Order: sequence, then structure tokens, then C-alpha cells
Amino acid sequence: MKEKPKVIFLDAVNTLFGVKGSVGEIYSHIAQEFGVEVSADTLNQTFIQSFKAAPPPIFPDAEEQDIPQREFDWWFNIAQNTFEGAGVLDKFSDFSTFFSELYIHFGTAEAWFIYPDVLPALVNWRRLGIELGILSNFDSRIYSVLQSLELRDFFKSITISTQAGAAKPDGKIFATALEKHNCSPEAAWHIGDSITEDYHGARAAGLRGIWINRQN
Repeated sequence: MKEKPKVIFLDAVNTLFGVKGSVGEIYSHIAQEFGVEVSADTLNQTFIQSFKAAPPPIFPDAEEQDIPQREFDWWFNIAQNTFEGAGVLDKFSDFSTFFSELYIHFGTAEAWFIYPDVLPALVNWRRLGIELGILSNFDSRIYSVLQSLELRDFFKSITISTQAGAAKPDGKIFATALEKHNCSPEAAWHIGDSITEDYHGARAAGLRGIWINRQN
């Protein structure tokens, strides 16, 4: 493709940055601080099950000021089901306090690492005059994570499912992101790690979809 896009949208988790170690390792480590012993491998398995079983993180009926609490509650249920699935939920004397610490942790740079190809790509696209946007099924913590990883200034827009009222692969979230750049779908690319949400979602919405495989 000779013509450069007007906008490149990027997914966040597993595209720009990944979890340090694994979700299970972080859950296990913080649980240990609360006196609960459970293996990271077990928690990885039960987290994946719990995450896949959860409804999409969209709250179309919520007032804007209520969205952070709805996000918190959404993740609380996933964490609760993760530890219940691991058979250790009843070992916590105060699961709510534990979860609050866990939730805050994932809103900081501590939980994440930036993939080595990301900064050179962002710098290059900016040099070429391409607008950049985040398009993610993440929650409001994306703002603090991007800030703490020193990535925030690269992006002209941030579109997340919890605020857009739609989650990838729904075409509505792509349309919401495109509006922020006054851009037609044909003039935009979307890069992400999910074949279904990112690649097929983008193509169905008329953008060029690019799949990035971080597993290999």
C-alpha cells in the first residue's frame, strides 16, 4: 500500500504493552501479601475462564461519572470468580481491600512492560505526520497507564469500550474513534493482537486491519 494512512489506531494490552510476568503471577504475589497462598499457574487458568465468561465491558446506560465504579465492579467480579475457581476465595479475611490494591496496581507502570518495537514505530509514524489513536476494550486506567509508561503524548485520541458503550469487534467503537479524527474508514489502519476483535472487527468496519502476533 503506497498511500500512508491518515490515522493508525492501536490496541493497548498485548499490542503496545504486556503484563510483566503474567496475570496469575501478579494475582498470586499480591494475594500472598494478604496471607493467601495459591499458584500463579492455577490463577492464570481460572483468570482466563473468568475473563472469557464475563460480559463485554460496556455500560451504555451509565452516567459518565458512574463509569469508573462500573469498571471497578466489572473487574471485581472477574477477580472474585478467579479466586473462587482456584478454591481459595474463603481464605481472604478482606477480599475487597485485597482487590482494591490489585486494581490500583494494574493502573500503574509497575504491572506492564512496553514491547521493544513500539517506541521506534510510534516515533516513525509521528515523523511521517500520521495521527495516532488508542482503540481498546480496556477501562479508564488506560490514561494513567499510558502516562506512567510515557506513551500518552503520542496519541491524539483514546477510545475505550467502557466510555464508548461498545466493544470491539462492534463497528460502533470504530466509528466513534474515526469521528475523533474526522477520518473515513478507508484512510485508517487498526493494529491489534486479536484476530476477532482487532483484525476482523476493523475490516468489517471498513478500516485496514493488521494483526500483530505477540505470542510468537
